[in-house]
Amino acid sequence: MRILTKDISKIAGTGSGEPVELAGWVHRIRDMGGITFVVLRDRSGLVQLVFTKKPLDPQGGALTLESIITVKGRVAVNEKAPGGAEVQAESFECLSRAVPDLPFQVNGDISKVGLETILDNRILSLRNPKINAIFKVQAVIIEAFSAYLRSKDFTEIKTSKLVWGGTEGGTELFEVEYFDRKVCLAQSPQFYKEALVASGMERVFEVAPAYRAEKHDTPRHLNEYVSMDVELGFIESEKDLIDLERGLLAHIFEELGRKNSAELALWNAAAPDPGAPEKAPVICYEDAVKLASDMSVKAGGGRLFDINPEAERFLCEWSAREHGSELVFVNEFPRRYRPFYTFPSDANRTMSFDALFKGLEITTGGKRLHSYQAFVETLPRFGLKLEDMQNYAALLQSGCPPHGGFAIGCERLTARILGLANVKEASLFPRDRRRVEP
Repeated sequence: MRILTKDISKIAGTGSGEPVELAGWVHRIRDMGGITFVVLRDRSGLVQLVFTKKPLDPQGGALTLESIITVKGRVAVNEKAPGGAEVQAESFECLSRAVPDLPFQVNGDISKVGLETILDNRILSLRNPKINAIFKVQAVIIEAFSAYLRSKDFTEIKTSKLVWGGTEGGTELFEVEYFDRKVCLAQSPQFYKEALVASGMERVFEVAPAYRAEKHDTPRHLNEYVSMDVELGFIESEKDLIDLERGLLAHIFEELGRKNSAELALWNAAAPDPGAPEKAPVICYEDAVKLASDMSVKAGGGRLFDINPEAERFLCEWSAREHGSELVFVNEFPRRYRPFYTFPSDANRTMSFDALFKGLEITTGGKRLHSYQAFVETLPRFGLKLEDMQNYAALLQSGCPPHGGFAIGCERLTARILGLANVKEASLFPRDRRRVEP
C-alpha cells in the first residue's frame, strides 16, 4: 500500500518493507555522522525518517528545521521510534526551505517560553504540537456544542456583527466607520437571538466572535472572543436553561474524552467527568456570596461582597468537595447586576445565572422580558429611553414568547479544561488592549 501525503498517523499500522510517501515539516534533526535522523511532523503526528546520506536542500545546504519536505521510503518497525515505526528514506524533495534562525523554537519546551514571546511569534508557535493541541480540543468543543443543540432541534444562525449600538445598554463598544456614519461591533447577538426565537424558530444557536471594548488586562479577558450562544422559547425560568446547559456540557465532556485523549495528555489534563454537570449544585447569589465570604475569612482573607474572581474559586472548591463537581451554578442575581432585559423574579432578584467551572465564570444567562409593558416600565430604572430602543420595542410589540438563553465563552472553557494560566493561550490570534497582530 502507499500512504498518502499527510497520513503520518497510519505509519505504525503498516508492515515492514511497505512503500510510503509522506510530506510535512522538519521537526527535529539528529546528525549521527553516517546516518541522519529527521523527525517529520504533520497534522496527525510525528514520524522518524532515517537517511543514510545527508539530506541537503535544493541549494546544497544542510536541511533546516521547519522546512517542508516530501519523502519516499519504506516502513521499518522500531519500538524506540515515535509511534513504533520509522521510515527508511530512499528519496526526498525540499518544497520550501525555512531560514535557519527562526525566532521561535517550534520543537522546544514551551513551558520555558514566556507568553508574550509565544504570541509575538504566533505563526510559528501554533506549529508546536502542544500549542496546536489546544485548538484541536477547542474544535471538538465547538463541534460537540453544535451537534448537541442540533440534536435538540435548534437551528444554527449567523447574525451581523455590525450593529447600531449596545445590546446590553453598555458603553464598552468598538466604533467602526460605516460609510457616512458610525456603527459598533456587536457585544453579543442578544437582540438577534431573541428576534429569531420570536420569528418562529423558537430554538437557535450561534458560534461567532463577540467584541468588548473593556480596558482589562487580566488572564481572563479578551477584547475579541468566541461566544457560543443559545436562545430558546417557551421556558418558565432560568432553571430550564441550567438543565439544558447540564446536558450540553456533559456531551462536550464525553466527546473530549472520546476524541482528544492524546491532546489532553500533552497538558497533563483529562476530559472532565460527563457526570459532573448533573452533580453540579445550584446556589442563589446571596447564599453564594455568604459562603464564599466565610471561606475567605477562614482562609485568612477578608470578607467578600460580590461574586468576584476570588469568590468564583472558593465556590468551585466548595462544589468539588461537597458535590464531587468543579462546576457550580449561581442564580437569582440582583437586578442591579443584570441587563435591563433580564426577567425579574421579584423586586430585587432576577431569573438569571452564571456557571462557574474550575474557578472561573464560563457562562452567563437567564430568562428575558417578553412583555412590552414590562419592558417600558423597566427602561427608566436602567437610565434608558424608549426612543433609543425602538427595534427592541418593535420585537416585543409584535408578540414574543417567554424565552431565555445563555452564552459560553469558548476560550474560557478551553482554558479551564486544559488548565491554561491565561485565556489568551486559548485564542488563535488574541486581541487585547495592545495586540492587534498577527
